[in-house]
Amino acid sequence: MTDSVLLARLAAPLQSWGSGSHFDRRDTQLRPTKSGCIGLIAAALGLDYSDDIGSLAALRFGVRADRPGTPVHDYQIVGGGPMPLRPRDLITDHRRAAAAAEHLDENGPTFGRSAGLALTSWYGAPKGIAPDGQSGVLVAGNLQRDPMQTYRWYLADAAFVVGFQSSDRALLGEVADALERPKRLLWLGRKSCPPSGTIAGGVHPGTLEEILRATCLLPNATTAEPWLWCEAPPGTPGAARTTDQPVSFDAERRAHAVRWEIRTRLVLDPSPAIGWEDLIP
Repeated sequence: MTDSVLLARLAAPLQSWGSGSHFDRRDTQLRPTKSGCIGLIAAALGLDYSDDIGSLAALRFGVRADRPGTPVHDYQIVGGGPMPLRPRDLITDHRRAAAAAEHLDENGPTFGRSAGLALTSWYGAPKGIAPDGQSGVLVAGNLQRDPMQTYRWYLADAAFVVGFQSSDRALLGEVADALERPKRLLWLGRKSCPPSGTIAGGVHPGTLEEILRATCLLPNATTAEPWLWCEAPPGTPGAARTTDQPVSFDAERRAHAVRWEIRTRLVLDPSPAIGWEDLIP
């Protein structure tokens, strides 16, 4: 059966394709990840996190960097200073509670050797409760929380052409329709990175290498010979290992597996048969 390739255009002021991020440090790869792109498709199809993504994860993946973009980072400070009171803050002085915990007797709820001082003695309202001057929300002067510093990396002004290869043309057609009329909001890696312009670029017979070579460069491309990353079978000479193969997006069993890809400089056909002029507003 002849294979076909679904093309997708991923362009936006900001993109972020993290692979090993934590809350305080959110990194980005220099190109879209397969996991992120399969997540984009799943959102367009209206799938839930717990739904099976086996047929989507089996698509062969490739990405061409017409405009690699510029890495930029955003430094943020979250929280800190007086915080709005929570219900338990009204009856609990956390500093006294910490002191109580340090001297808690192993034999029961007492402080140290003084059996007459009950553990419940650390209950009491915090000091300095008053409405905030701007919002009017109650705050306590002695409840100061330390701020959290976060570093978030993005690709600015990047544009990529992504391809998904499969022998199941009906599946690719369904995905193409969903990208044009998505059932959920789409974003390029993070919710703060919505795509700009049309995404779907049609379904075309051929392989990833053939179709991406026959597709013209996006406007304002930075090079005539862009880098191309194409998924390859394990053990392929020159292939590199990456860990962005999605297995499940379910929060309780979220997992990624290893896949292999080859990076090459792509020389486009002299007269590319596939253009983007009718797709870009």
